[in-house]
Amino acid sequence: MRLIVAALACLLALPPASASNPGSARLDPIASILERPDGQIDLLEAKLAIDRLISPEIDAEAVRLQIDALVTSVKGRIPAGASNLAKLNVLLSTLYEPGPWNGGRPFQYDLDDPLGRNLQNKLLSVYLTTRKGNCVSMPILFAIVGQRLGLPVTLATAPSHVLVKFRGDDGAWLNVEATAGGFKYDSSYERETGISPRAIETGIYLRPLSRRESVTVMMSSLMEHYGKAGLHAQRIAAADLALKVDPRDVVAMQHKGAAYYLMFQEKFVSRYPDPNQIPADQRAEFFSISQENLRWYAEAERLGWTPPSEEQEARYLESIRREKESREARR
Repeated sequence: MRLIVAALACLLALPPASASNPGSARLDPIASILERPDGQIDLLEAKLAIDRLISPEIDAEAVRLQIDALVTSVKGRIPAGASNLAKLNVLLSTLYEPGPWNGGRPFQYDLDDPLGRNLQNKLLSVYLTTRKGNCVSMPILFAIVGQRLGLPVTLATAPSHVLVKFRGDDGAWLNVEATAGGFKYDSSYERETGISPRAIETGIYLRPLSRRESVTVMMSSLMEHYGKAGLHAQRIAAADLALKVDPRDVVAMQHKGAAYYLMFQEKFVSRYPDPNQIPADQRAEFFSISQENLRWYAEAERLGWTPPSEEQEARYLESIRREKESREARR
């Protein structure tokens, strides 16, 4: 029997993650937000609700004040009659170019945590304080501020990555790479992150997301938190909520598959090295959990998701090394 666990990166006895699942109760604030019409969803409110489930001590009001200050700073630099593209460029310079508009402290990619393994670094409050972000915190802040400025911006995803989409006056979408403060073609993401033709066909990557779908992208950090804490039921419940909104959310599928894998390891592998030792009254659950693990990775693969390769990660880390050297040379 082959079980799969991602690099992240119930058939019979196992109850589904639902309202009866104790793991879903804490998700009520997020579920309530997701029930609203799309245009009434506030990404900042959603991000704070998610982050406070990870770190309850977060001062939400302090974060709101910092966001308000950023919005005010950008507005103060926008000339009268500016087009949306001109406003977008002001937002870019306000965030990423040092000057009085950001106290000489621009927001930068955190080269010391290039793979985003420190979950705390994905919290909006931490990013606003350190000014060092990643491919989760940086596009989320950009979208939050951009939407508050009235700009037609939203989130989109690529493998192991989040980006921003801006809709121009001609209706065409432009990619904003928030980790670098510039623009990028779809073809560049396809080449650099190994997006398959099937993934483009099914739309799991690079499509502009609704606000509700953007909330599910932000929920990946919560799923990661539950995974690290060994809270498998909560992780599955969060993934189910995300998949209810976006059935093509392959990240949520991977989290479900990984949760079932770890559940399988804890409940059976650690106790019964030989499957023949499993008591008869537990075998239905044994097969159920193993099938759910396989099911969710298979569904992600059906939609065009492919596991990241070692070569892609090596190339990425090499680019980080070169960027660190370049930053040090400029000091």
